[in-house]
Amino acid sequence: MAAGSAARVLPASPNWYSSRGSDASSDGRFFGFAARHRVCLLRVGGAAPAFYGELIGHTERISGFVFCRCPGQSGLCATSSDDGSVKIWDAEALAPVVEHSRHQNTISALHWSPLVKDLIVSGDEKGVIVCYWYNRSDSQQFFPEPRTVFCLTCSPHHENLVAIGYKDGMVVIIDISRKREVLHRLRGHDDEIHCLAWCPVPGEERLSAWQDELPVLPSEEGEVPNGELTPDTTTKKGCYLASGSKDQTIRIWSCTRGRSVMTLKLPPTKRRGGAIDPTVKERIWLTVHWPPGHPTEIVSSCFGGELLLWDLTQSGKRKWTLLGSSEGQNHSRIVFNLSSVKHQDKELLFSISMDRDVKCWDLSTLECTWTMPSLGGFVYSLAFSPVDTGCLAIGVGDSMIRVWNTLSMNNIYDVKTFWQSIKSKVTALSWHPTKEGCLAFGTDDGKVGIFDTFSGSAKNKPPQISSTYHKKTVYTLAWGPPTPPLSPGGEGEQPSVTLYSCAGEGIVFQHNPWKLNGEAHDINKVIRDTNSIKHKLPARTEISWKPDGKLLALGNEDGSIEIFQAPNLKLLCTIQQHHKLINAIRWHHEHGSQPELSYLIASGSINATIYVHNLKSVIESTSEGPLTIAEPFRTLAGHTAKITSLSWSPHHEGRLVSASYDGTAQVWDVMKEEPLCNYRGHQGRLLSVQWSPVDPDSVYTGADDFSVHKWHISKQEHTRPPQGKKSIELEKKRSMQPKVKAKKKKKPIGKSPGKQDPSDAMNGDESAREMLPEENGVSDHEGEKEAQEAELPDKVSTTVSKDTSSSAYDYSSLSLPKPFVTQKAVPLKKDPPKEKATPDASLKKRKPRSILPFSTFLDHRSKDEMHQDCLRLAACLKTKDHNEDTSPDLKDRIHLGLFTDRASLHKMIDVEGRHHLENGHPDLFQQLMLWKGDMKGVLQAAAERGELTDQLVAISPMVGYQAWVWTVEAFAKQLCFQEQYVKAASHLLSIHKVYEAIDLLKVNQFYREAIVIAKARLRPEDPILKDLYTSWAAVLEKDGHYAMAAKCYLGASSPYDAVKVLAKKGDVTSLKTAAELALISGEEELSATLSFRCAQDLLLSRNWVGAQEVLQQHKTLFGQRLVFCLNELLCKCLSERNPCNRKSPVPPCYHSWELNREASFLDMVIEVWQNVLGMDTTEQATCAWEQLRPVEHPPSTSNTHPKQVLFHISHDLSLAALSYRSATWHEAVKSILGAVTRSYDAGNFTLMQEICRIILPEGCDNLRQKLDSTHPQSMDACRSLEGFVAYGLLYDVWWNPPKDSLGLEKAGLDPVLCPSEQTGLERSYVSGQSSSEETPDQSAVEMDETCCHTTEVQTSETENDSRTTSVDLVDRQTELNGCKVLLVEEIAALQNTQRDIAEVQQILADMIRQHQQERNNLKENTTGSTHESNLQQSSETESDKPHSDSNQLNGKDEVKQPITLPELTKQLLKAKEKLAEFPDNLKIFPFPDVLECCLVLLHTGSLCPPKLWEQALDLLRKHGSAGAYRKGGRRFLT
Repeated sequence: MAAGSAARVLPASPNWYSSRGSDASSDGRFFGFAARHRVCLLRVGGAAPAFYGELIGHTERISGFVFCRCPGQSGLCATSSDDGSVKIWDAEALAPVVEHSRHQNTISALHWSPLVKDLIVSGDEKGVIVCYWYNRSDSQQFFPEPRTVFCLTCSPHHENLVAIGYKDGMVVIIDISRKREVLHRLRGHDDEIHCLAWCPVPGEERLSAWQDELPVLPSEEGEVPNGELTPDTTTKKGCYLASGSKDQTIRIWSCTRGRSVMTLKLPPTKRRGGAIDPTVKERIWLTVHWPPGHPTEIVSSCFGGELLLWDLTQSGKRKWTLLGSSEGQNHSRIVFNLSSVKHQDKELLFSISMDRDVKCWDLSTLECTWTMPSLGGFVYSLAFSPVDTGCLAIGVGDSMIRVWNTLSMNNIYDVKTFWQSIKSKVTALSWHPTKEGCLAFGTDDGKVGIFDTFSGSAKNKPPQISSTYHKKTVYTLAWGPPTPPLSPGGEGEQPSVTLYSCAGEGIVFQHNPWKLNGEAHDINKVIRDTNSIKHKLPARTEISWKPDGKLLALGNEDGSIEIFQAPNLKLLCTIQQHHKLINAIRWHHEHGSQPELSYLIASGSINATIYVHNLKSVIESTSEGPLTIAEPFRTLAGHTAKITSLSWSPHHEGRLVSASYDGTAQVWDVMKEEPLCNYRGHQGRLLSVQWSPVDPDSVYTGADDFSVHKWHISKQEHTRPPQGKKSIELEKKRSMQPKVKAKKKKKPIGKSPGKQDPSDAMNGDESAREMLPEENGVSDHEGEKEAQEAELPDKVSTTVSKDTSSSAYDYSSLSLPKPFVTQKAVPLKKDPPKEKATPDASLKKRKPRSILPFSTFLDHRSKDEMHQDCLRLAACLKTKDHNEDTSPDLKDRIHLGLFTDRASLHKMIDVEGRHHLENGHPDLFQQLMLWKGDMKGVLQAAAERGELTDQLVAISPMVGYQAWVWTVEAFAKQLCFQEQYVKAASHLLSIHKVYEAIDLLKVNQFYREAIVIAKARLRPEDPILKDLYTSWAAVLEKDGHYAMAAKCYLGASSPYDAVKVLAKKGDVTSLKTAAELALISGEEELSATLSFRCAQDLLLSRNWVGAQEVLQQHKTLFGQRLVFCLNELLCKCLSERNPCNRKSPVPPCYHSWELNREASFLDMVIEVWQNVLGMDTTEQATCAWEQLRPVEHPPSTSNTHPKQVLFHISHDLSLAALSYRSATWHEAVKSILGAVTRSYDAGNFTLMQEICRIILPEGCDNLRQKLDSTHPQSMDACRSLEGFVAYGLLYDVWWNPPKDSLGLEKAGLDPVLCPSEQTGLERSYVSGQSSSEETPDQSAVEMDETCCHTTEVQTSETENDSRTTSVDLVDRQTELNGCKVLLVEEIAALQNTQRDIAEVQQILADMIRQHQQERNNLKENTTGSTHESNLQQSSETESDKPHSDSNQLNGKDEVKQPITLPELTKQLLKAKEKLAEFPDNLKIFPFPDVLECCLVLLHTGSLCPPKLWEQALDLLRKHGSAGAYRKGGRRFLT
């Protein structure tokens, strides 16, 4: 639009829900905001805003608008739109400069780089970021995250940094230079990011108050938790970034550290008119703005439209100040965008809001300096108050009325808004002729009401609403004198003027303004009675009273205008001039110098011509009957589209202004029939016009471009409307619109502002009423129906709002072709475009418009053909009358069957049916056959072709029950072929085939659906149901869905299977659940087993508390509870004695029991058992003992898990403790021995030592005294136990020698083997020996190795030094004297024999293995040569292998001869005989290796008492013939 053509404008509302929809130019001259598919520019330099112009070019909603911030380019701006393009504009010239369409998806964010003058960055809903350098027309794409971009902003300090906010709350900072990397992913918000703002000042070292949430150390500088280090100095210096999110928080982020340094929570500010209800989730848009030059202050929006200024220097509770101190300064609804600009010495802030106001604030005073209202819909009606001069009422499609005081001096946009009780577009307005502030309104949903706009409380006072509603849109309102049944002249209880309303259904109601709740009267009744009319009255579309109240003009849908005389409405005359629906009628004013002009009546219709008639002669005529006028007084031709509104000038005589759909307003000199001036400033079709009552040169117009313009007649350059073609803009619009299909009936379409008649619709002209979209959705303040912007008004489709909660909203936000006036209201469809196919689409599929297209076509031929039809039809009917039996011969005029007999009609139907089948419309053919009554054939044919449909099945019962059943079965089969099994089953159910339906679903694995049907339809005991459950369970179990499978088994009444399947997974929670389930189901034994398994798993994760909880449900597991309790105490004890430095991934979960540390370990355990587990009685103890006694654990090996070993040891020790409690000492000693030997067998020497120290801190003497010496077995057990205790002691002495002995060794007086050398020796021994059950297969050496590698045992010499500083040689010798229990000759001999047997057995086993290998090789190899070589190899290995160990032991020089099988057998027999000679009591209990102990004693050197030394040497000589011992003892024996 050219700047300056309008003096004042109320513009279209800013778009909602965009992160950057408005901006101010850096030079402070312009403020622009996106309004629908245009940008509105305001000049904001002065005290009040002035409309500058619009940027026009986009075809769809604009989603982003931004000015360039670079010096010298402040006039450039950029827009992004849903049409996929980004355009750059010259704001001053209102012209586009360049554009690009690089995005494939809807653009959702836009920013112009503040540092790079030609860089525009945009982001779209799929997450693609496009950087466009327009000077070189170059672009780059980035895809940092596959999320919806909500906003983005370029850094003002670093040209390559862009911050992006996403819908899910993520904020990302990217580097768009060649690095192309994501610097930070900032996580903290958990909902949409509405806005991002960089701090205007770089650097992060300023504000101390900011560090309260995150202490910053100097060393942290440059560290990036979510990204890499960037060497770039500017980045290092960093900058703060603010983000506002839907989660109601503002966060300040540090860019160097990549994390939030401050979070501000929106305060629950009190909304105007009441507190916020915390239960209602409030609508929120949180935009933030960091004003330049205010690094410590941020402006943000809040819940109800308030703006807050946050002071970031305040620590603790953040300090915020509300902008706008006085009532009414703030916005009343959420704010979407903020932008600021320095103007002269002031800093101004601009805000746009859902309340459709644009506000300007002074940041120094925090006061609102001006408010610019805007409009969110078509401007349907304008009305100046006859009482309050200059007060203009505006009826808008956003469901609100604006009352603009156009004469206000201090505020040129002094506008009040009224919205209460309006749920739809405001289409008609009329002021009361005498009462101040009384404004009548009519709406799109047929409601009529009256507002009091004058009283002080008017703002919040709802209107009076008439209890009589119109069925359709209210077109016109007029105040006039009362007509019957109300009495004229305001006598008594009657008003002096009443309100008349005319609406789309063609009826005029008279409302009593004093009793709006009473019934309104249809004036047609009075007209009929007064004029004795019998015929049907035309539908009314316009109403106008002559200002003196004597005459009423009614405009009709057929184009006639009727003039009636008040008060009884006698018909005076009918004007038959227009032949199309009347849109506007206006009487000339009364106050001119020529009184005869007051009889002039101007009228406009859907035809573009305006007619003016002079009714003076008619009124003065004495004729009885009504006259007809067919000649106009004046004709005003020039518009090229329908006339929507007219207004006479109150300042001139015979001067008229008209508004038209051609997009212009025209001023006429009526008497000369001359056009005086044409206004073309609007960007759409004009809907309303009013001449200013105070300024002869000013006119106000309203249009479907959502704006009201005030313009001066004298300043317009054009005198007449644009000729030739209908204005370009309209052509453009029309091309974008789906065509409205013409109806054949002569019914009114709607009046304006649009009243239209079908012939025009055929010519591509549409009615003004056919669509009434709201730009930003309906603005209903009560329900606050949230809506996004609808598409352009000229498109039939609209964007459906976010919250379509109420029907009122649905109606008002959908733009639809209005149905014909006198038809019944048609329910609105949500997507009309689908129904009205565009011409291209209709070519693809020749879908007939009618079900009888062929005969319809024949009925639309030329006039001659039609005349021939009439003659043929008459002739046929004549012959039919003479001869009733014969059917008339219509020849090729088959369509005349419609007017003759049934047989002819059948022929016509058959021809039509064939026509449908040829064109691929079987559904229409079937419909015809249904009409004809021939359905059976149709059903069979459709079934054979597999073309049955729901509709056919639905109408099949009319053929009969059998046919229906057959059709349903056929349809079910057809559906199965199409894999629609569930639908097929439903159809089978409809014919009571329940079992077939269930089976169908089961076979196709729709178990869930099958079970629903079976449960709903069959008896509970039906076996099918159980079968379904078990089949489904099997499938689920196979797929690993154990919990679901368990539910199925429970449904099938098989709890045992449910337990089993639940336990299958084997994790703790599954086992626990399975155990509880088994308990509920009465499977106690199974439950106990599962509970024990679960407890063992918990033990592995060191959770003793959980394990006890699981076990305590079962009495049968009481004994195990004791074991778990002892295990916990033992583990606690071991960890306290040997604290481990390595942190465990799972911390142990101990009970907090009070422990008696003074008592011995077993006493402490028994005390806990009694106090905590309630083992008070001997019976309980005996019961526990009986539960534990039969449990046998497998013997431990070096592969057994340490925790398992500990658990088994705990079991043995629990038995020992129970025996100890009952003083059965012989059992106690056996159990303790079991625990010790188990640790010895597991190869954990340290553990063995620790258990001996914990259980027998004083040695075995005390225990031996308590034993019955006559009980030989217990004495043997005790001897064995003493042996192991001494064995542990022996190694302790050897590994921890006193200092002086170390000195001796170092001096070389008594050289001994150090443990590491020992290792080699002993290991070689072990590998050569295979232990039988009694022989411990662990040697001193492996123990040594274990100890060296466990953290518990300290082997370093320095620690040894400190440990043994106070221990002298004599003590050590005394200790070693106790080791003589180990040197038992009988046992040494026994162990030797066992070793021999083991060795022979090993050789035998190797020979057998060798033999098997040979046989396998023979089978595999087919060629002779390989065969031979294999034999050779195998014989070699045979001679080497069995003796390889001993060869190594005896030195490589000793090569033994291969030994034969008989020899081996002989050796084995001999050794076994020797073994049998030993007494049994030696063989029962295990004992440490005697020869190993001899070697260790000899290695202790000077510590060993001479007597023991001799004894050890003696034993070695006698029994140390085996390789390892011979080699180990060689240095002592030679």
